[in-house]
Amino acid sequence: MSTPSESGVPRRRTDAVRNRHLVLEATKALLAEGGNAITVTVISQRAGVGAATVVRTFGSKEALVDAAVADLLEPLIRRGRAALSEPDAEQALRGFLVEAMAFQSAHWVMGERLGVMELPATAAQRAALDGVGLDLITRARDEGVIRTDLDVAVVAVLINELTYAIARSASASQSLSEAYLAVILDGLRPQPELP
Repeated sequence: MSTPSESGVPRRRTDAVRNRHLVLEATKALLAEGGNAITVTVISQRAGVGAATVVRTFGSKEALVDAAVADLLEPLIRRGRAALSEPDAEQALRGFLVEAMAFQSAHWVMGERLGVMELPATAAQRAALDGVGLDLITRARDEGVIRTDLDVAVVAVLINELTYAIARSASASQSLSEAYLAVILDGLRPQPELP
């Protein structure tokens, strides 16, 4: 009677884990690029595996894209959650916005390419990211760092939309991002009461 190692079961499991990683990384790279079509064939070629392996591992292209995008969002969500425990609410919000803008600058093409795909894991990650952003804004507001005359949801939309626009700008750069942050955070500071 053969043992699992003699029958090749652990080897197949190791190969499956490696192939899943290769396929996810290839998909993430393709999503970030502008020119290539996102097809099972292109993904499998980039990953160096067969198309059947891609389908067997993920079931469908949509499920693969969903897993890849959700995987890309996870570090940003973790960073936002960690920022909530930082002692300075303004610096926590600023640091998170810097990372969010860097992420959007690197991945805005991805959002354009997702179209109308049904992506439940991605939707859950986006909701988690939105929640973290709202928590950081609320904390900054509660600590008097940002104005209270604007609704938290309005501030979140304002930040999200402007950040997205800056990320997509043809002149996107570190200095543009820093200027954006200075202007948006200055504009969100509590306003002095008029006499």
